Amino acid sequence: MMDVPQKSPSLQALRGIWNVQESLPVRSQGDSQSDNKVMDNVTVRQGETVFLSCAQGDFVTHTAWLNRSSILYAGEDKWSVDPRVSLVTLNQEEFSIKIENVDMTDEGQYICAVQTSSKPRTTSVHIIVQVPPKIMSLSKDIVVNEGSNVTLMCSASGKPEPSVTWKLLSPSGHGLSSDDEYLEIPAITRQRAGMYECTAVNEVSTDVQTVELTVNYAPSVVEGKDVGVTLGQRGVLQCEADAVPQADFEWYRDDRRIFNGFDGIEIEDDGALSKLTFFNVSEADYGNYTCVAINKLGAANTSIVLYEIIEPTSSTLLQGPGAVQDGNSATTGTHTPACLLLMVALQLLMRF
Repeated sequence: MMDVPQKSPSLQALRGIWNVQESLPVRSQGDSQSDNKVMDNVTVRQGETVFLSCAQGDFVTHTAWLNRSSILYAGEDKWSVDPRVSLVTLNQEEFSIKIENVDMTDEGQYICAVQTSSKPRTTSVHIIVQVPPKIMSLSKDIVVNEGSNVTLMCSASGKPEPSVTWKLLSPSGHGLSSDDEYLEIPAITRQRAGMYECTAVNEVSTDVQTVELTVNYAPSVVEGKDVGVTLGQRGVLQCEADAVPQADFEWYRDDRRIFNGFDGIEIEDDGALSKLTFFNVSEADYGNYTCVAINKLGAANTSIVLYEIIEPTSSTLLQGPGAVQDGNSATTGTHTPACLLLMVALQLLMRF
């Protein structure tokens, strides 16, 4: 509570009349021979209401509550212009006031001065204001490349002074943590990316804020799986990449890049997955395809073979299951049916 203008007569004149300055508490609590009583400290939380009370007794001529150099109340007369301060009780037994919505500026010593017909006496009490923690300075959301050294900072105010801790909110439960305002992460890996939580705690309450840490890294691709498709049917090649930032995809046939819509081919990218779709596979479509995943940190690729699956026919059934070729013998498979037909025809002619 800040000092406020006083009414006349002046505070100095009032002190002179009551000898308040000479009556400040000088002895410890429990000394019955002293007229200067010191009460236990009063602890109150910021925003709450505090009540201050002192005993009156007989033959009291004047009473007042003072805060440092300011008179709050002189009897029923309010000297403070602070609307938070008000009179609660004033009678022969008790003189009490209250201060609402207490703040840090209200902390300090308060004196109840009582003037009797013989001599003055004082009762003093010290108000301690507790303040909930508040995070005042916090690192902003940050984006770094894998391998960088990272420092996160979180400072907080409050009374009592709050303790500050960091932890990584990791779904795996193996988060990084620190019991300090600073969290040091040397040579950061992608596994350390995520949401970091700063917590400030004291006896009053808790304050929590978060920082998002993004770790960029070059793409890595899942090894491609070869795909077998019957002539004239629909075929789909898939390519999956892990990267931050998200990878862009490019498809190649030999050294020639394939674009969406080229020769009836559709390319569809959906996040970490890219699909190359043939709606009507022709002989010319069979072969080796390369998927390349690219971001600003690098690139990775994988190869996928589109091979022919031969549907069984009357001629291939005569030759057994060997007529259906896998991806490693796709080229041979396309010529085998013609050879088989020729051999069957020669055998039939020799019988006549």
